[in-house]
Amino acid sequence: MFERSKRGEHALLIQPLPPARGGGSPDDDPLEEFAELARSAGATIAATLTARIDRPNPGYYLGSGKVEEARMLCDTTGADLVLVNHQLSPVQVRNLERALQRRVIDRTGLILDIFALRARSHEGKLQVELAQLKHLATRLVRGWTHLERQRGGAIGLRGPGETQLEMDRRLLQRRVESLQRQLDKVEVQRAQMRRARLRNEVPRVALVGYTNAGKSTLFNALTGAGVYAADQLFATLDPTVRRVEGLDCGPLVLSDTVGFVRDLPHELVAAFRSTLSEARDADLLLHVIDAADPLRDERIAQVDAVLEEIGAGELPQLLVYNKIDRIEGAAPRRDHPGQGHERVWLSAMSGQGLELLRQALAERFAVVRLRAGLHLPGSAGRLRARLYELGAVRGERVEDDGWRLDLDMPRSTAEQLAVLPEAAPLKALLLAAHGGGSYNRGG
Repeated sequence: MFERSKRGEHALLIQPLPPARGGGSPDDDPLEEFAELARSAGATIAATLTARIDRPNPGYYLGSGKVEEARMLCDTTGADLVLVNHQLSPVQVRNLERALQRRVIDRTGLILDIFALRARSHEGKLQVELAQLKHLATRLVRGWTHLERQRGGAIGLRGPGETQLEMDRRLLQRRVESLQRQLDKVEVQRAQMRRARLRNEVPRVALVGYTNAGKSTLFNALTGAGVYAADQLFATLDPTVRRVEGLDCGPLVLSDTVGFVRDLPHELVAAFRSTLSEARDADLLLHVIDAADPLRDERIAQVDAVLEEIGAGELPQLLVYNKIDRIEGAAPRRDHPGQGHERVWLSAMSGQGLELLRQALAERFAVVRLRAGLHLPGSAGRLRARLYELGAVRGERVEDDGWRLDLDMPRSTAEQLAVLPEAAPLKALLLAAHGGGSYNRGG
């Protein structure tokens, strides 16, 4: 019986190929991305092997001849780990490990391993562990000897007893329930923070995009947050929220979310629901795209598919084409297509085009806040005190017949105050600004 090795740094990569690959982009090389995933997990690539799959083998997924070829390749290259760029069934993993005498990890397991490596916050670690355990629950099969042992022999435990497999399943279920309770508490806290931002009427913007598109670099450029950013897949996992100041529309809240990837495991989408809710509950999505990626159109479609899955497919988007410094002759610009999303071309690394993005954000959210001067007569002391209480006054100048206030406040709050008897000046100001309209989230 094969006992799983705990070693595994030198990997053989197996890329299954469908019978016909027509219709895809000639630049679309899934093995290249899979190799990058393997390197992100810390593996050294010993060899690669492609396998055309006309009809998946129920027992191995690969054909028996390809399994033998993989075993010989492992022996000659010293590979002690086999990574398969496809989701395998528990039985297929078990059978491949027996045949190859090496650990076998499919695409889902590899991505989960990377997430476990990168999670830093308490919430992120809980989310990753939950996803791993749910994935493991489907893989508790009788593939190794310790799972077939039975308890028994001691007083009170004689007889058939309970198999190790049954114990593992029961303990695993307890741990899953415990993690779920902890994450539910975290989600309550996060929901309270989101409600507080709603009360303040601060616009919410979420960065989304394919992994390694430069989201964290753009996040740092806009906020100065110093979030870790690197040229690797899934460099950051934990959601980070910061205020962006200095825009003509007033402050907004920007959140950096986990990067997407093709065939993102459903276990991760489910486990990272609180992280992804930052995107789902946003007023605007900044969809960051690697402008130099020849597969950028496919990446956009893959990100949109995940957004649909988490319920954020209908939210307005602003497309940010990043990394123009890698395109010869490219210059920062804003595109205003007649139909579809607005586009901003920039380089977050060099700072080119960042001002264009700031302008686009300011224009998008200009109607959210009321930033204007207001003259109040001396009889409007109650309104003046209320405006100060709300923190809406940026400056004040005393005049002969009252006060001149520089206001910066949520427009909805101003509209609520305008119904007060002494608020006629504020009501007149609202009618003069933007025609008295109100902010529409779907803008």
